[in-house]
Amino acid sequence: MTPAATSTEPLDERKFVVALARGLDLLRAFRPGETMLGNRDFVERTGLPKATVNRLAYTLTVLGYLRLDESVGKYALDVGVLSLGFALLSGTDTLELARPHMRTFAREVGAAVSLGCRDGLDMIYLDTIRSETALTLGLAPGSKLSMLTSSMGRAYLAVQPADVRDALLAELKKAAGKGATALVADAMKEIAGFAKERCCYSFRAWHDDVNAVAVPFREPRDKRWLVLSCSGPASSMGEDVFRERVAPRLKALARRLGDAG
Repeated sequence: MTPAATSTEPLDERKFVVALARGLDLLRAFRPGETMLGNRDFVERTGLPKATVNRLAYTLTVLGYLRLDESVGKYALDVGVLSLGFALLSGTDTLELARPHMRTFAREVGAAVSLGCRDGLDMIYLDTIRSETALTLGLAPGSKLSMLTSSMGRAYLAVQPADVRDALLAELKKAAGKGATALVADAMKEIAGFAKERCCYSFRAWHDDVNAVAVPFREPRDKRWLVLSCSGPASSMGEDVFRERVAPRLKALARRLGDAG
């Protein structure tokens, strides 16, 4: 199984701990809104043998990262995962700096604004601020979206070195399965436009009634790439709204938070 690493460095197999990676794959198998998964779910989503899944799930349960509900024979994420999440969020200075600006942005634009980073082949939301005055769509912290269909993922891909981006696109195409060629083509169109636009769009790509735009920037301290995105109902916020009103403001906010490249 090829690891979907978050680093852009080449994989050094001499240092790579396969057992640890497989254990983390089990934790990543949970999707937004899911509370319980069984061994069969883990096998299907990770591709690992059932015996391996049994051992990993037992170990993660002993360590406090999974909790077994014996009445249904399924596992839930336990407090160990929550502790790691809080440690990440509390250690992200940029998130604390960004929140008041995101609140102002969401209120003025009447949409949802989010901050995220890469997690394997997905983008994970670190925080989302929703407008209080309009019906907006915004995913909660911890939610994930594919790099291929989300504006956030496309923006992240756009600023990666060519060899890293090509490798990621190959993995994404393989993971997407049916319809992958069209998805990659749509993503590449937005990525190609980044040089001129300095942002990437997603118009009804991951949801029939969601339009979005995203802008990447580097954290001043850690130099990792984060991505700001803004999303809203396509029925009331058309493409022109995002291109002419939302995108310029989002790019300005990204420049305030870090190096937008």
